Amino acid sequence: MLGCTPRAPSLPISRVTSAVSTNKVAPAPLPLRAIAMMIASACCFGLMAVVIRIVSAHLHAFEIAFFRSLFGALFALLLLTRGGLRMLRTDRLGFYVLRCAIGTLSMLASFWAIAHLPLAQAIALSYSSPLFVTIGAVLFLGEVVRLRRWSAVVAGFIGVLVIVRPGADGFAPASLVALFAAAMTGTVTISIKFLSRSDPADTIVLLTTLLWVPLSLPAALFVWHWPQASVWPWLVLTGALGTGGQYFWTHALKIADASTLAPFSYLQLILVAVLAWLLFGETLDRYTAIGAAIVIGASLYIAHRETRRAREQPLQIASAASEPSV
Repeated sequence: MLGCTPRAPSLPISRVTSAVSTNKVAPAPLPLRAIAMMIASACCFGLMAVVIRIVSAHLHAFEIAFFRSLFGALFALLLLTRGGLRMLRTDRLGFYVLRCAIGTLSMLASFWAIAHLPLAQAIALSYSSPLFVTIGAVLFLGEVVRLRRWSAVVAGFIGVLVIVRPGADGFAPASLVALFAAAMTGTVTISIKFLSRSDPADTIVLLTTLLWVPLSLPAALFVWHWPQASVWPWLVLTGALGTGGQYFWTHALKIADASTLAPFSYLQLILVAVLAWLLFGETLDRYTAIGAAIVIGASLYIAHRETRRAREQPLQIASAASEPSV
């Protein structure tokens, strides 16, 4: 998902773990509250992408990313009313800074892609993040990935090629920026696998959102232009939608498995495609639709295999779909 995130699951501002018991238990019925929260998250991130496109007519994408971080942090501070200052305590502050620096790169790239690509294409490419997560899990976590998951990764990248169409007349260099954002989101998701073993989900969301503010400022200063009065409400809305999407995503995954909820998160693509057609006259071309279907199918299978593997191991683990798309 485009990393504005969550996902994006996108993811993709976001993704964010589910505690896994060491004992196998029968799957419980899917709570309606978890479904509602995941749908709310998808709507928040989808609407945020649309708002980013609207504001990009007035401000550079890097500056939008900064204000999304600034106002998002202000809304995230509301979490302190429930947990107090103890929510800011962590023994891994240095790791948070590194994780957020990578996340900032993802957010800057994803915002730039949203401003320069057809919206549906930018969101569809953000869904390739779980493919990079699987590769990163092998390289950095030493996880064993067997043939079926590798087959899903290969299929997913075939879907990416269908969307990007390298060498064809429809190829847009900006799509490579969207892929870079997805790869950085995947790297962030790998880091969440470590943080989730020691810190609560709300602490991860709060510290991440706060650190994004100073880390996103330098890029914004290079293209700084004071927003017009009419733009400020849109910028505040961007922060509210981003933090709201992260909150709903995180708490949905505390209630139910990510692989079960993932299909509801992909409603974001449908919402974005419809709004892009109504507001900007953008149509969903067949290559993006076919490629997105392949990528989403591969990502769903990877998330399913991740959850099954997590149930068999005494570890807390973040799903491959745990990072919001924007």
